[in-house]
Amino acid sequence: MKGSELCLLTSFDKALLNIVQTDLPLTKRPFADLAARLDAEEATVLERLRYLKDNGYIRRMGPFFDSNKLGYLGTLVAAKVAPEKLAEVARFINEYPGVTHNYEREGEFNLWFALLTPDLCLQEQIIAVIQEQPGVQRIINLPATKKYKVSVQFRLE
Repeated sequence: MKGSELCLLTSFDKALLNIVQTDLPLTKRPFADLAARLDAEEATVLERLRYLKDNGYIRRMGPFFDSNKLGYLGTLVAAKVAPEKLAEVARFINEYPGVTHNYEREGEFNLWFALLTPDLCLQEQIIAVIQEQPGVQRIINLPATKKYKVSVQFRLE
């Protein structure tokens, strides 16, 4: 998305985005409830959300769960991957449902990902399989010991 495209957000879009970031109603018809709050029709809310998603303003809409309370273990993994294999390895890693983030970074360890698993055995198995992928030269497993959660909200005006 180009910087000039950011001007395409209407005041309605901004108000809608401000609400859905942290206050999406947990009701039978959340988009109708949003529409009522915004003095609009439910169809308008759905149409604008579709536009915002299609144009990259919204990457994902969904709940955030406390993975620890659900019994999951989290780890951050740093991988040193041959540059010519980076995209292929990243795609392979992204196939695992427990991978929540995957980033290319500068430096010796050029691919970092976060992994959630229901137990340590599965975590170790997944990391071992990834370690064996062509181009993966080294992996460092950095298990979480304490979570410091940051709530991010972008206020649009």
